[in-house]
Amino acid sequence: MADLSRYDDWLAWLTARCESDPDVRVAWVGGSAVTGGWDDWSDLDVDVLCRPGTAVAAYERWLVALTADLRPASVWDTPREWRPDGRQGFVCMQPRPGLLAEPTVLVDLVMSDLSESHRYLDVRRHGSPLVLHDPDGLLVLRDDDAAELARGLAEAVDQVRQKRPVSEWLVNRALARGHVAEGLDLYVRHGLHLLVRLLRARHCPERHDYGLRYLRDDLPPEVADRLEGLVPGHSSRSLRELSGLTFEWIDELLV
Repeated sequence: MADLSRYDDWLAWLTARCESDPDVRVAWVGGSAVTGGWDDWSDLDVDVLCRPGTAVAAYERWLVALTADLRPASVWDTPREWRPDGRQGFVCMQPRPGLLAEPTVLVDLVMSDLSESHRYLDVRRHGSPLVLHDPDGLLVLRDDDAAELARGLAEAVDQVRQKRPVSEWLVNRALARGHVAEGLDLYVRHGLHLLVRLLRARHCPERHDYGLRYLRDDLPPEVADRLEGLVPGHSSRSLRELSGLTFEWIDELLV
C-alpha cells in the first residue's frame, strides 16, 4: 500500500467535499498510488464522477473552494475542449515542484459526468482504486471487453504498419536537411512512439495505448533497457543512427 500521508489534508478535504456536494456520485484515487511506482515525486490522481450534465459546474465550484481552503501555489486549469464531458486541473501546492527539492504535493483532479464508460474500471489498466466516495456502489471493477480490446489492438498495430514508410521518411528527411529540432520531434512521435506501441501490443496488450509512460512497469527489463538505449542523449549515437535502429526494430516486430 502506498504511503499517501503527505496528502492527508487533501484526502480529508476531498472526502468532505464529496459528501457535501449533491452532484458528486463517485470519487476515487488512481494512478501510481494504486498501480505501483509511487514515490516521493508522485502526484495524487483523483477522479470524480458527477450527475450527468453537472461536472463542469461542480468542477468550477471545487476550484473556488480548494483555492480558498487549501491555498495552492498555482493551478493549471486545462482547456475546456480537452474533456467534452468534464474538466481537469493540476493543483500545485509548491511554487516549483519541478525542482524536486522536497516530496511533491500536486493533485491531478479530473471531474466527469457519470456514464457507463467512466464508471467501469479495468484493474489491469488502472489498478484497484482507493475509493473516497461511492454511497450507491456505482463504481464497477471489471475487465474491458475482450473483443473490443482485440479490435483496438489490431487497429493500432495496423496503423503502425501503414504509417511506417511515411514515418521513417519524415524523420530522416528532417535530419538530412539539418533540421535537428524538427527531426528530434518527429523521431519521438513517429519513431519511438510507433515502436512502443508494438512493444506494448506484445508485452502488455491491456495498456497498449499508454505510450511512453510506465515502461519500466509494463515491459520486460531487457526490452525496456534496449528501448531506452534509443532515447536521444542516452547514448553517443546520432539521431540518424537511432532512427535506423528504431525502424529496424519496428520491422522485426511487424513480421
